Amino acid sequence: MKKTIGSPKYQKLIHWLQQSREDQGLSMRALAERLAVPHSFVQKVETMERRLDVLEYVLYCEALELEPAEGLQLLS
Repeated sequence: MKKTIGSPKYQKLIHWLQQSREDQGLSMRALAERLAVPHSFVQKVETMERRLDVLEYVLYCEALELEPAEGLQLLS
């Protein structure tokens, strides 16, 4: 199995999360506050230096008021 962090599908998922954040007018710092993590966490996720695990993905979606299943559909 190849590493997924650089795959086009993963990039599409992260772009969806980033675009959703920007569409809501949230800064990385504001989203980090919602997630109770350092702002560098959000920055590393969005620049694909860090991969989200499943639980982190769900929490990220909840912080953005997104349905996790919607993002997962981008992967198929």
